[in-house]
Amino acid sequence: MDALKQRRATARTPRMSRDERRRNKRVLVELNGRFLAEGSRDQGLLTRDVSCGGARFVSRHQLPPLSRLICYLDEIGRIECEVVRPTEDGFAVRFLVTDRKKDKIADRLTWLFNKQVLGLADEREAPRYAAGGPALVTREDGRVLQCRTVDISLTGAAFETDGPSPYVGETVSVGHLKGEVVRTLRNGFAIRYIPKSETF
Repeated sequence: MDALKQRRATARTPRMSRDERRRNKRVLVELNGRFLAEGSRDQGLLTRDVSCGGARFVSRHQLPPLSRLICYLDEIGRIECEVVRPTEDGFAVRFLVTDRKKDKIADRLTWLFNKQVLGLADEREAPRYAAGGPALVTREDGRVLQCRTVDISLTGAAFETDGPSPYVGETVSVGHLKGEVVRTLRNGFAIRYIPKSETF
């Protein structure tokens, strides 16, 4: 009987879909910002990590759980938040935003994550491509391919190239990241980023 109850309880536990988990993936990105809580002056902050649903802030000004605040983050903008827990050097928040706003934050985080590692120009200065700009991809034998980024995500990227594409399974370098070619395209190829834990 106890086992049956446990199975029923487990069945009722909601699970995030693969797209939801991917969309809520936390990105290690440092953004400067400020926040304003009720009854206090605006304070400076620095992000430790950010997802489209929340963030971890570094701040000398601590706030108790359930505190409401307005944040202004560089590269993202104004976000209403609620404190969920304190941390050693600040506090963690969840974003009180609409699904549409979450999608916009996710898109911006994807761009910020790939901007440095792929050597992309800022989208406000670069020509308007479908997904990104030029990138240099280094093959295992040292050859460097001049590519154009056609699709980017938090877990991988796709490129167009005029030369021969790397073979599936080949390890390539893009900026500071390593990736594995997972498929070839008509005029290019796609990679998945290799976590640092897999490179040792």
